[in-house]
Amino acid sequence: MLNKKIIAIIAAVGMTGAAAGGAAAYVWSNAAGPAAPAARATSASVQEQIIGEVIPVSDVSDVSASAAETDAVEDFSYSSVADVAEACMPSVVAITAESVQQVMNMWRGTYSYKSTSAGSGFIIGSNDEELLICTNEHVVKNATDLTVTFADDTNISSKVKGTDPINDLAIVAVSLSDIPQKTMDQIKIARIGDSDSIRVGEQVVAIGNALGYGQSVTTGIVSAKDRSLVAQDASDTTSYQHLIQTDAAINPGNSGGALMNMRGEVIGINSAKAAASGSEGMGYAIPVSLAMPILENLMTQKTRVMLDADQAGYMGITGQGVSSEAVLFYNIPKGVYVTGVESGSPAEQAGLEEGDIITSFDGQPITGMRDLQAVQLYYEPGEQVDLKVYGSSDDYYKEKTLTVTLGDRRSLQ
Repeated sequence: MLNKKIIAIIAAVGMTGAAAGGAAAYVWSNAAGPAAPAARATSASVQEQIIGEVIPVSDVSDVSASAAETDAVEDFSYSSVADVAEACMPSVVAITAESVQQVMNMWRGTYSYKSTSAGSGFIIGSNDEELLICTNEHVVKNATDLTVTFADDTNISSKVKGTDPINDLAIVAVSLSDIPQKTMDQIKIARIGDSDSIRVGEQVVAIGNALGYGQSVTTGIVSAKDRSLVAQDASDTTSYQHLIQTDAAINPGNSGGALMNMRGEVIGINSAKAAASGSEGMGYAIPVSLAMPILENLMTQKTRVMLDADQAGYMGITGQGVSSEAVLFYNIPKGVYVTGVESGSPAEQAGLEEGDIITSFDGQPITGMRDLQAVQLYYEPGEQVDLKVYGSSDDYYKEKTLTVTLGDRRSLQ
């Protein structure tokens, strides 16, 4: 059987639970510039919005711009980095994340301590109740508390709305009712550009919370396109594809911030995690054209709060992350290999079996046990979760979808 062939090269980790989600309307802006003569929209539901002033597409006069007006929009650019910074900094935020870290001591025991880290983000849209902010997944991963600092230095608590560990993307939500009017008047949604059309040598501007000192601006050029690399930190490894390489400084704290073109449009999401270690003048950003379909999906998910481990729902399985070798040599899906299913558990009732590989739940990709363990902390007992699972059948894996109702750990005590 295929299961016996691969078990030896699957990297072991711990135990887990699962997930679910909801839906919400959102808006985001892809206007070409501050002096654009007419609004552009990707669909009838999209609104061009600056916080404090919402203009539905149907209310914009002369939406069908003349050829001359369209050319003026396409040719627009700021004359200096200072102009880009002034126009775009109201869209960029600083993010402070607090988490609890587990550390092994010299006696092979563990102890916990609180850790604070800094990151960046930019305002990408809103719905009826929330302001939505784009950042990197590694900025918010395992965070127990998140604080967003806006351009006017107002600090407001926020929550994770959705994450994609594979692509290192996340959406953070801030309740509109928590934002003072004076702050609303000074912030705005970022304009989204076209990263597919950028050219090597083109000037770019990076804005973010470098080293946690507050918003700062660096500039450089697009050094290369379509770069691939593997980045590793203390907790996991991330494989990046199709990155934008720039010589603009991307330092710790810049992760999740915006890489702008000279039109003041976001063309990339900066990632300090992807920065080349020991190399100077090599920063990277995730292309926004690649990220937008993922972010649009994350913006529709239910906003959640991290729960204590004993309060979160569980499935009742043991599992192991599928190793890169297993994926390469046996064409096995990347995910969590189920090594055991507890009798009478929610997982067993849902039809999950030993040897199955869990690759996603609620549309969110799972690359290993760390992802599954982190996500389960946001889901309560009793919630129903759709899992994408690959089950072994002779010499190949077949995809199936299972729905599991999460159990209550407290009932086991």
